[in-house]
Amino acid sequence: MIRLLIGEFREGMVIAFRAIRANKMRSVLTAVGIIIGIVSVTLMGTAIEGLNRAFNRSIAAIGADVLYVQKWPWGGGQDWWTIRNRKDIRLQQSRVLEKQMTLARAISPIMGARRTVKYERKYIESVIVIGTDADFLETVGTDLEFGRFFTAMEADGGRPVCAVGSDIATNLFPSENPIGKTIKVGAFAYRIVGVIVKQGSLLGMESLDNRVYVPLNRFIGQFSSMRGGIQIWVKALNLAEVENAKEEVRGIMRKVRGLSPKQPDDFAINQQEILIQTFNKIGGVIAAVGLFITGLALFVGGIGIMNIMFVSVTERTREIGIRKAIGAPKRTILLQFLIESAALCLVGGLIGIAIAFPLSLIIDQVLPTVMPLSIVFIALVISVFVGVVSGLLPAYRASRLDPVDALRYE
Repeated sequence: MIRLLIGEFREGMVIAFRAIRANKMRSVLTAVGIIIGIVSVTLMGTAIEGLNRAFNRSIAAIGADVLYVQKWPWGGGQDWWTIRNRKDIRLQQSRVLEKQMTLARAISPIMGARRTVKYERKYIESVIVIGTDADFLETVGTDLEFGRFFTAMEADGGRPVCAVGSDIATNLFPSENPIGKTIKVGAFAYRIVGVIVKQGSLLGMESLDNRVYVPLNRFIGQFSSMRGGIQIWVKALNLAEVENAKEEVRGIMRKVRGLSPKQPDDFAINQQEILIQTFNKIGGVIAAVGLFITGLALFVGGIGIMNIMFVSVTERTREIGIRKAIGAPKRTILLQFLIESAALCLVGGLIGIAIAFPLSLIIDQVLPTVMPLSIVFIALVISVFVGVVSGLLPAYRASRLDPVDALRYE
C-alpha cells in the first residue's frame, strides 16, 4: 500500500510539473498572489526575528539585576503632565542611597548629553557623553577592552579624564593606541585612560559604543547646570534580591524626598521587565497587523489558484475520463490535482523567498532583520498548505467525474 501511494505521488509530481511547464505564463500569473503573500510573510518574519534578537541583545546590555531610578517611567501609561511636574532626582539622593542601601552591589549617578568629539582633524558628531562615578563599570556589569576607568579620586576631583566606547576608539584612532591621547569633548579637553569593551547597540539602532564617559562632577560644570536632574542606577546584590532591592530603594527614596505614607511615588524605578512587557505588547500588535495583511494576500492568491485549477480540471476532463476508464481510482485523481495545486504554490513560494531575501538585506540598513532557515521553512509550508486548501475543491470535483461523461466531453 505504501509503495502504491509513493508511486502515485511520484506520478502526480511528474504530471504536475509537466502541466506547469506547458502553461508557463499562466502558472506565473496565477502564482503572483502567492508570491506577494510569501514575500509579505517572509519579510514580516525576518523583521520580527531581527527586532527580537536586537531587543534581547539590548536587554542583556541593560542587565536584569539593575534598577533605574528616574523621573520618567518606561512604557508610559501615566499622566504626562503629572510626571513632568515631579521634582527632579538630585545627586544628594544618590549619596543617601549609597550610604543606606544594604542590598546593592554598586550605585552610580548618571547624567547625559550629546556633543561632538574631536581628535586632530577627525571628529564624530552627536556622541553621547555620560557623566558618572568610578563604580559605573561594576554597576552596568561591563568591562574594559584595555586601559582603565577613572578612579574615585579622579571622579570626586572632577579630573579631565575619560573612558571611550570602542566605536570612538576605532574611528578616531584607527592605527594608534588611544590611551593617553587628548580629545576634545565639545569645547573641553579630556585625556583618554581606557576603552570600554564592545557592547553593540540598543534595539539595533542606538550604539552603546559611541559614548564617552567622564567624571560626573566635571560633567556638571561643563555640560549641565543640573537642570533636569540625574538618574540613579542601582545594581542589586544578585538576581534573587532584585525585588527586595527595589523595595529598599523605594523606601529610602520616599523618605529622602519627604513623601507622606498616603502620597504616591514621585519617581520611577524602571527595570528590564517593564521593557520586555512593553516590547511584547508592541510586537504582538505588529504581528497581528502583519498576519492580517499577509492573510489577505494569501487569500487572494489562494482564490486565484482555485480558479485556475477549476480551469485545468475542465481542460483535462477527457484525460481524467481516460485515466478512470483504465482503472485509476478516485484517490489517484484527487492526489494528482492536489499535488499540481501544491506544486504551483510551492514554485510561487520559492520565487517569493528569492525576492524577499535581497529585500530583507535592504531593510536591514534601516531596521535589524534576520532570515533563519526556520522562517524559510515556515514560508514554504504555508505556501504548500495554501496550495492544498485551494486545490481541494477542484481536485474533489475531478475525482467525482463520471468516466463515460468525461470521455464524451469535447
